[in-house]
Amino acid sequence: MVLAVGALLMVVGAATAMFLKGVAPWLFSVGAVCFVSMQMLQSYEGSNFTIRRLKRIMTISDLLLLFTGVFMFIDHDNPMGFDQITYVSYIKGNWVVLLLIAAVLQLYTTFRLGSELEKEKKA
Repeated sequence: MVLAVGALLMVVGAATAMFLKGVAPWLFSVGAVCFVSMQMLQSYEGSNFTIRRLKRIMTISDLLLLFTGVFMFIDHDNPMGFDQITYVSYIKGNWVVLLLIAAVLQLYTTFRLGSELEKEKKA
């Protein structure tokens, strides 16, 4: 349940980032913490190298989701006091790139883990 609520909050936070700049980073970050914490609780005790590799990739994706929340806050407030040209050139909107990479990795590992666990169960 927490995993689904976290995923929903991340989607709402990312979707409202354009309109509700003050609330969106909070929604996304709370959702990311819920989602990532539940994924970290799921463990694999087997010896299948492929499944272990996929779990490591999923962990990297989880970290990227957390960094996306941090970048959303930086994108909104510019707390580091960069000048306008540096801020727009290097920081503004880069949280979207992190989110895209994390989403692709999550999608890949979710489908691959399902098929690998199914193979392991049959064997």
